[in-house]
Amino acid sequence: MPQLNPVKYLRNQTNKEIYVRLKDGSEYIGRLIATDPTMNLVLDDAKRLQSGGREVKAVLGKVFIRGSMVQYISFEPEKAAFEALTGGGQG
Repeated sequence: MPQLNPVKYLRNQTNKEIYVRLKDGSEYIGRLIATDPTMNLVLDDAKRLQSGGREVKAVLGKVFIRGSMVQYISFEPEKAAFEALTGGGQG
């Protein structure tokens, strides 16, 4: 089975909506515009979610997220926001 390069996979998600959770617990949803080898992200139409919830805390527009701060990324933003709210997916 060929190995998947995460940076290459992330680049293939350009112009798609993603969910990003940072190490500090903050959550964002937005359209991925660009990334680089260190997984820095640029999102457009970005929204910061209320911590642990689905409510929009702030509409931000274009944002830069430092790759070293990313805890995880989901390519299914609606599902990820629901799991964050309900605690789903934790064993």
